[in-house]
Amino acid sequence: MTTPTVGFVSLGCPKALVDSERILTQLRAEGYQVSSSYEGADLVVVNTCGFIDEAVEESLEAIGEALEENGRVIVTGCLGAKPGTRGERSLVSEVHPKVLAVTGPHATAEVMQAIHQHLPKPHDPFTDLVPPQGVRLTPGHYAYLKISEGCNHRCSFCIIPSMRGDLVSRPIGEVMREAEALVKAGVQEILVVSQDTSAYGLDLKYRTDFVEGRPVRTRFAELVEELSRLGVWVRLHYVYPYPHIDEILPLMADGKVLPYLDVPFQHSHPDVLKRMKRPASGEKNLERIQQWRKAVPDLTLRSTFIAGFPGESESEFSDLLQFLTEAQIDRLGCVAYSPVQGASANTLPGALPIEVRQERADRVMAHQQPISEQRLARWVGRRTQVLIDGIDEEEGVLVGRTGGDAPDIDGIVRVRPDPNSRHPVPVGIGRFATVDIIHSDDYDLEAVIVAAVAA
Repeated sequence: MTTPTVGFVSLGCPKALVDSERILTQLRAEGYQVSSSYEGADLVVVNTCGFIDEAVEESLEAIGEALEENGRVIVTGCLGAKPGTRGERSLVSEVHPKVLAVTGPHATAEVMQAIHQHLPKPHDPFTDLVPPQGVRLTPGHYAYLKISEGCNHRCSFCIIPSMRGDLVSRPIGEVMREAEALVKAGVQEILVVSQDTSAYGLDLKYRTDFVEGRPVRTRFAELVEELSRLGVWVRLHYVYPYPHIDEILPLMADGKVLPYLDVPFQHSHPDVLKRMKRPASGEKNLERIQQWRKAVPDLTLRSTFIAGFPGESESEFSDLLQFLTEAQIDRLGCVAYSPVQGASANTLPGALPIEVRQERADRVMAHQQPISEQRLARWVGRRTQVLIDGIDEEEGVLVGRTGGDAPDIDGIVRVRPDPNSRHPVPVGIGRFATVDIIHSDDYDLEAVIVAAVAA
């Protein structure tokens, strides 16, 4: 009997990636095979993104390609929750009526139910062997850890809450069991993700759970404290600048958690932030950054911004540029505002021409480039640890990251052998190395290897 085989296409953010990993884990637990090609699959699951128009188009194209190449397609993810233009069914079903089933995000059970209907499971799941950390799509040495679903904010440019719902935190005991399984499997870096990481546990009223038999509150600071004990890099993403963030700064200062915060500020001017319905003002954000850097001088800040939001005046945009000058953010991304179907920002007055929006986004990145370059230059002359992600065969160098660089979105470190050493230092992918930083450019670093770090 041929083992039923499922193809998988995963699009979108790290939170969607975790959803994909959970579905793949369940597939393997139930005895399905997973194919890397359309031809080798009995059906294909496409995990979609629906946050901005470009992501919607990419997801619809991926679904169309899967239908053309395979013909049997199940769709899940954020785009699956997006209504059609007539409101009678989902946008996916409206554009691609031949799909077998459509579900929304974080819907592992619904996806498996659809798979069972169209491709019955082969045998009893209790006879299957699946690694305790599950099936993952990231390299073996780092993994995303999703601690909650949904969001309580109602930012006017965002439709995530309408697709993923309000905040639903996972109990801290469950999160820590997953984190411990990842570390036992060899993961060296855990990247904590959610829609609002610093709100973790709010919906549960910080209910007490148990970690290795110890009572621990389901709360952001307690979670970071528990993760800091695992002996691996812990990187925090999507952190809103709430006052209780200060509670984890000592862990960063002591080297127990990476001194890295990914804070989606989005803008600086109070009036723009008000139109965006963001839960912070620009002036307070500058104060918070100054306080954080005073407590943790080596703190690396990453953030994202939107330029050309409806009603953004030239003076409000200038305020953003001034904010960037004062904030000295290390890693920055900026996009031109793009209307998203279903977002309340679409009804705001003062919509700007797309040319103005893009020109302002370009100005932000041009303004930020010398700041990023200057911040990165602080690393030159320092000795630090890097995590090796791979090898650049053409240049003959190792490719790694410092604690200030998240995979895929930040810079890299090109690690070369020490020309003065007769004995090359062997370092494997997924291992740490001690290096001396010798050069920096706009976004990346160069280093010479000093020693491999013992496992």
